[in-house]
Amino acid sequence: MEDTASYTGHAAEKIVFAADCPSRPILDQIADKWSMMVMSVLENPTRFNELKRRLEGVTQRVLTQTLRRLERNGMIERRVLPTSPVGVEYSLTPLGKSLREPFGQLYDWTVAHARDIEAAQTRYDCRSTAPDAEGRP
Repeated sequence: MEDTASYTGHAAEKIVFAADCPSRPILDQIADKWSMMVMSVLENPTRFNELKRRLEGVTQRVLTQTLRRLERNGMIERRVLPTSPVGVEYSLTPLGKSLREPFGQLYDWTVAHARDIEAAQTRYDCRSTAPDAEGRP
């Protein structure tokens, strides 16, 4: 069976992501900013409200949806605690832990290149708002 997504390093033009490629929904899930952040802060089992506090700006609804998708995909597990009131904590599964290294590398890359990206955005925005040869913005 032929790969629907392949990468040979020197022949990047051969990469093909077919419409039915199984990587698409997985990449959509794990590349989501909240998924990456949730998995990054889940070093130890963590309760919902602690996750919410550590992820400034996430709404309760978005965090709930993110946790459900991650659980469904086998990245995290949810454990109901026998407390009163009932508590819930989340932790990474072995599959989820296997993403810590690539996520760490991606995070390090974003920190290292944040200024370069901001400068590129500024240059682009200046070009986009400057009038073109016919005087149109």
